[in-house]
Amino acid sequence: MLPPHRTPFRRAAALLIGLAALSSLAACNQPEAAAPSRASAPPPEVGFVTLRPQPVTLQSDMAGRVVAFRTAEIRPQVGGIVVERVFEPGSAVKAGDILFRLDRKPFEAQLAAAEATLTKAQAALPSVQAKAERYANLSASTVISQQDKEDAQSLFLQTEADIAVAQAAVETARINLGYAEIRAPIDGVIGTTDIDAGTLLTAGQAEALATIRQLDPVYVDLTESSGNLIRNRAALETGAFRSAFGDTASPPKISLSLPDGTPYAATGTLEARERFVSETTSSFTIRARFANPQAFLLPGQYVRATLEIGFDDQGFLVPQRAVSRNNKGEATASFLKPDNSVESRVIQTSTDLGGNWVVTGGVSDGDRLVVDGFQKMQPGKPVTPVEVALDENGVARPVGAGATQGADQVAARGDAATKAQD
Repeated sequence: MLPPHRTPFRRAAALLIGLAALSSLAACNQPEAAAPSRASAPPPEVGFVTLRPQPVTLQSDMAGRVVAFRTAEIRPQVGGIVVERVFEPGSAVKAGDILFRLDRKPFEAQLAAAEATLTKAQAALPSVQAKAERYANLSASTVISQQDKEDAQSLFLQTEADIAVAQAAVETARINLGYAEIRAPIDGVIGTTDIDAGTLLTAGQAEALATIRQLDPVYVDLTESSGNLIRNRAALETGAFRSAFGDTASPPKISLSLPDGTPYAATGTLEARERFVSETTSSFTIRARFANPQAFLLPGQYVRATLEIGFDDQGFLVPQRAVSRNNKGEATASFLKPDNSVESRVIQTSTDLGGNWVVTGGVSDGDRLVVDGFQKMQPGKPVTPVEVALDENGVARPVGAGATQGADQVAARGDAATKAQD
């Protein structure tokens, strides 16, 4: 048992230790006085691009297939035995070149027979003509009957008709003899064939002997969906674009890409447009014409083409990532005000061009459009603006950190000739 005089001191020490513990607990529950207040944090950073008017070309990107400018299937016009195939399959031929030779003997015999028949008819003509004239001069005499005179005249006319028939037979025989040499009707490249010497041909047979295709120039039949047609018409009707089809002196240009993506050197011209939409594919066909001197374009080849539809010399392109819809369905975008606060604004769009909207209202030259950091900003609150550029993948990168495009080009995400999506 402790001495009595030590008990008050122990009680005082325990009391002091308890007070110190309570003070420490209270200090832990209070915010640190030295921590900076949230009100002093800098405004959040958002990326923007500066909008500038620029020439915009409304284009339509379409799939197409190459078609020969002219195609001729070679068939015999007379029957006979092939004695020679003159051409090499796959070679170029000219109109009039001999392709096959048939046995000429039957046709020469037919011509000789026709000429003999003509000679016989011509030999009979002088006699019957003289008789008809003589009987006609005796019309006042009663030496011959009227029937004899009519018979003489009829025989004369019949002989003349026989001569005409014989002349036609001679001409037909000559034509058939000419058909014994089967010639190319057009310039072009002739395809493969199984026909060779010894093959029996029939006049007008269903199976073609060979096919010639003219490859310079060529047609490209392009397929456009009816949806794209309606959208492009709507864009033109807004007045934002000048139609590319209105100037006959400067028709719309059509550029082409080969199957491997290589641009074709020559531009094409619009040849024809169908005036109906396919019931099965809901699309219509546009035919373009391209020069093809090197035969890079081959019939049946699939290609892609871009057709100019309209132009706007002072157009605005806004990246689609910066546009949203409000509860009324209106297109809206966020812009920076002069005090670096954010405002939401309704804009008018007409059509989409390769990841951008063509804007016809609600924007002006020099507007700062927010394209990055949307989750950090609040309407009316200040932000820290950072000018950015959008790369080909849509990633925002600060201008000056390796960006090479101007802000006005960034809004377009490329040049003004961006293609419309299918």
